[in-house]
Amino acid sequence: MKEKLLGKNLDELKQIVANEGMPGFTAKQIAQWLYVKKVRTIDEMTNLSKAARASLAEKYEVGVTPYAGLQISSDGTKKYLFPVRCSHRRGLNLRVAEDELEDGAVEAVMIPDDDRATLCVSSQSGCRMGCKFCMTGRQGFHGHMSAADIISQFIAVDESDRLTNAVFMGMGEPLDNYDNVMRAIEILTADWGFAWSPKRITVSTIGVLPNLKRYLDECKCHLAVSLHDPFGPERLSMMPVQGAWPIKDVIDLIKQYDFTGQRRVSFEYTMFAGFNDTKAHADALVRMLRGLECRMNLIRFHKIPDFPYETSASAVIENFKQRLNNSGLTTTVRASRGEDILAACGMLAGQHSGHPEQSEGSLPNK
Repeated sequence: MKEKLLGKNLDELKQIVANEGMPGFTAKQIAQWLYVKKVRTIDEMTNLSKAARASLAEKYEVGVTPYAGLQISSDGTKKYLFPVRCSHRRGLNLRVAEDELEDGAVEAVMIPDDDRATLCVSSQSGCRMGCKFCMTGRQGFHGHMSAADIISQFIAVDESDRLTNAVFMGMGEPLDNYDNVMRAIEILTADWGFAWSPKRITVSTIGVLPNLKRYLDECKCHLAVSLHDPFGPERLSMMPVQGAWPIKDVIDLIKQYDFTGQRRVSFEYTMFAGFNDTKAHADALVRMLRGLECRMNLIRFHKIPDFPYETSASAVIENFKQRLNNSGLTTTVRASRGEDILAACGMLAGQHSGHPEQSEGSLPNK
């Protein structure tokens, strides 16, 4: 199996060209072909000599994975299906044996909005977090995506050249695959890569505390936290992560960082009728987030099979929003996009040939 060039940073490309006896400047040329011109084959790298291209092609491939399926919503949202080979190992997984990889599939969603085109990307096949209201979480864990497969989503979609923003809110928990996600962000934001501003990227997390601290220390991109309930026992009944990393501890950590500048933090709150949509919940959220410069995004729950709750009524959501806004917590209701093609929040499931059980076990103990 040939090694992928996609997903490698400039230092690694420099090492490759040195090993192949090529001039050092060739590394930047390859980076430009990969991340600016977004070629699919080494032979398209026409400012490399034929001999250099042939030498590279003996050991390497570009590594862009074409999408295997596409659905288009009535609102213009597009959902792409990608086959992937995932590793159960943690870390960058740059050299993983063939028998340690598992076949799977992930979905990415392109959301158009006037002059914006936002790509909602996946970082894992399945998910270990096990949230009961999320289709991805309910299918179990199939493996970590490599940085190459994460970046491939940005290149393989039809809108590649006009994407304006990215949200790591697709399948998987981004901070559970920390090294590969950070490698992808490095490529997206480096001047030798996509050269995006960190302000164009938001990373969502359920609250994986050890890696959340690393993210806050190491990354300038925006943060979105899946909160969903301010009361610990209720949150635990829906989100097993509460037992490992309580939301209070997550917020206490976030409050140690400055969000008054360019980096923003927001909180995601899915509304369940009669469960987390009362005045008591709204008031508890205000108390919990007091003193933190942030935004609350309310999300209508999208019905999934074998789950007892419905979304809150529109009037209830509006009253909840007003109560938070009146208390000084900036709150909006996120518009649902792509629900008719199962592309809305919590509905991504992909198609898998692997096993449904969680291959690395459940969540760690605190």
